[in-house]
Amino acid sequence: MKKAGLRTRVVAGFAAGALALSASMAFISYELTRGSLLAGRERAMIRATAYDARIITAGLDGERPDVVAVLKSLDTGGNRRTLLRRDGGWYTRNADPGAADAVPAGLQRLVEQGGQGAQWVRVDGVPALVIGVSLSPTTALYEIDYLRELDQTLRTLAWVLGLVAAAVAAAGAGLGWYATRYVLRPLRSVADAAQGITDGDLSARLDPATEPDLARLTESFNGMVDQLARRHERDRRFAADVSHELRSPLQTLAASASVLHRRRAHLDERTALAAGLVVEEIGRFQQLVDDLLELARSDQPARRAPVDPHDLARRVVEGQGLDAGLVEPAAEDGVRWLVDRRRVEQILANLLDNAVRHGGGPVAVRLTSVGGTGRVEVDDEGPGVRPDDRLVIFDRFVRGRSAGARGGGDGTGLGLSLVARHAAAHGGRVVVLDRPGGGARFRVELPGAVP
Repeated sequence: MKKAGLRTRVVAGFAAGALALSASMAFISYELTRGSLLAGRERAMIRATAYDARIITAGLDGERPDVVAVLKSLDTGGNRRTLLRRDGGWYTRNADPGAADAVPAGLQRLVEQGGQGAQWVRVDGVPALVIGVSLSPTTALYEIDYLRELDQTLRTLAWVLGLVAAAVAAAGAGLGWYATRYVLRPLRSVADAAQGITDGDLSARLDPATEPDLARLTESFNGMVDQLARRHERDRRFAADVSHELRSPLQTLAASASVLHRRRAHLDERTALAAGLVVEEIGRFQQLVDDLLELARSDQPARRAPVDPHDLARRVVEGQGLDAGLVEPAAEDGVRWLVDRRRVEQILANLLDNAVRHGGGPVAVRLTSVGGTGRVEVDDEGPGVRPDDRLVIFDRFVRGRSAGARGGGDGTGLGLSLVARHAAAHGGRVVVLDRPGGGARFRVELPGAVP
């Protein structure tokens, strides 16, 4: 299971904390309000029952009192029901035979023993308060207060407090999101700078004044980049110096080997074969030195100028000894790209050379544009490139595991690396895809190539 990100965890923590706090406060507020309302209602009911008891006691003082008339003289409102138990019978002011069922048996026994009490019950799902008072050994008064309005008020209060808790939780999540955005802002700067360094921009640095609390991180990061830039520059100079120093002896060796190669007809078979191998390896060595020099210069910015990409591509294709018809015609005449001519020439030459050596030969060269980005695509008819190799095939001196199946191993291992470096100099990239119908498709994207 994928672990949630830092921002998600912080936002969830803020939301959970706010929800727990708001829910606790809502519960406490609800219980305090509910207790206060019920206690106040009970006190008011007890006072009303005591008042009614005095009226009933006075009304029953006689030989043959009219019990129902006495009960009807009471002002009970619409929520109260008054019941009188006298000499074993029940009396109500209205015909309500089921009202007596709402009086709990325990409360009846308490009142019959001369006491008085109150009990909360539910009658047909409606909460009610029943109060019993003993008026005489044979007479007891019971009053039932139905709490429909109070129950609805408490329900409304519960909904309101629940919505408030949810709103507080949402506010907590928003606060967590804002806090993480503020806290992670310096880390985003570090990530952006690191991405720039990964893309080859060794001038990326962090501003120490942006976040004083992260001064140590900023200083360490900038120091690391400085050290990396110095090491990179040393490596570049070393490669350039070594390549330059090797050129002179290589030229001497190439000239000497060329003499041997021209006189191979006068040599015995083994010596002629050895001379041919020496000439091939010296040529490969010269190509390697040239590629190393080019790689050492590839960090320089691209020198853009208007170029006819299709004309340039046809010239490169013909220079490689291939059919210029490989270049697909332009969709529009007169299209010009703002690119570094020398770099684009080498991109095309290296991709064509790679297709010849490892891909069974090129089958198409396309130059198109998408939203201001120029695309250079070279298709071959080889076995393609394995997905695992696509991540490393553009590194220096790396050949894919399928290279042996795609062709000979006489390359320098720097051709595709140079393609990637020239694409990066334009702010672009190179990727390898599957060609429909089989084979590989190398695509180079050059942002800003199309005005």
